[in-house]
Amino acid sequence: MTERTPLYSWYALALLMVIYVMNFLDRTIIYILFPLIKKEMEFSDTQLALLGTTSFVIFYTLLGIPFGRWSDRGSRAKIIAIGVVIWSICSGMSAFAVDFWTLFACRVGVGIGEAALGPAAISLLADYFPPARRATVTSIYSMGIAIGAGMAALLGGSLSQFGWRYAFIIVGFPGVIFGVLAFFLREPERSIAVEEAECSASDWRSLLSSKAFILLSLGYALFGFATNSISIWGAIFVTRARGIDIPTYGLWAGILTLAAGIPATLFFGAIADWFKQRGYGRMMFGALLSLVSVPMWLVVLFTENFSLIVPAAFVLLATGLGWVGAAAADVVQISGVKLRGLAIAIFFFAVNIAAYLIGSNIIGILSDRLGSAQAPSAMAYALVLCPIACLVAAFLLWRGSKLVR
Repeated sequence: MTERTPLYSWYALALLMVIYVMNFLDRTIIYILFPLIKKEMEFSDTQLALLGTTSFVIFYTLLGIPFGRWSDRGSRAKIIAIGVVIWSICSGMSAFAVDFWTLFACRVGVGIGEAALGPAAISLLADYFPPARRATVTSIYSMGIAIGAGMAALLGGSLSQFGWRYAFIIVGFPGVIFGVLAFFLREPERSIAVEEAECSASDWRSLLSSKAFILLSLGYALFGFATNSISIWGAIFVTRARGIDIPTYGLWAGILTLAAGIPATLFFGAIADWFKQRGYGRMMFGALLSLVSVPMWLVVLFTENFSLIVPAAFVLLATGLGWVGAAAADVVQISGVKLRGLAIAIFFFAVNIAAYLIGSNIIGILSDRLGSAQAPSAMAYALVLCPIACLVAAFLLWRGSKLVR
């Protein structure tokens, strides 16, 4: 018999999903504004990579693990509330940046605030809902990625006509309201008491030496590097290599992200649960998504046929946004109750280091070295790292699926 879920749990899920929307809106709107920021500030592609990813990821990754441990012990609702207020204020303050370093500092603040959300939110959801629904519930929560990224493209594209500073003010400061709502969320009963959740050195060693966890983290780190490159470099690549203006790109990117991402994040978690029930494992589903992404990347990068680019981009966005729920559910399963928050933090650490710190900077440096500012089509050869990463990710996740199974 299916366990009845209280109505309040669905309210908490809805609020956390909206907060995740704000999370990705504040995180990714800078990418759609890159061309305007580059023009006004005269930044190189390497500087854009530092602004868009390195500044954000420094504390986002470093603080993720202690926030993960804090969420295993403290009030997860309060942790989320503090984080939302910090990142919303810092995002809004980006509008008042006068040079590279002031904008860099604002992005660091966004990373500090957003580091608090992931471990605490997923841990809360794991206690609000029964285990059988974890991938499905996490996928509903993860719709915030698609909605936030889609809104960033639409709002960034439309607000860009008034200037990039105005866009930061509109999307940043209102987030404080949701921080207040998060503060008053009720803490559900933990599936294990805090005093029982204390873990020994052997628990840590067991997690960090788990081959399944290592393959899961490495596989999705490479896949995450490729999927995040869509939002990080999409506006620069399309406006530069295809000659499309920002409002037009923002409109199409927003529509495709919402149309592909919402059903993918909503239903792919349920499909991943089906894979697990049939004995294949959720990681096998992730491997298939990675593999499908390879030809889609090649189409987007090396064809100018719009009728081919749009459906390829649609599939690429769906595969790139549909793996989060399945991945988070596997992390919870592998880690167990004691190390759930810590494991989620380590997993996000691996994904974000690969996507935001290593991958984006390599692409930015390669783009500058290839002279893509003068020869726009050359940027495609820097981005070809993305389908290569997807191919390796598919292999690692396929190997990991055998262990989890």
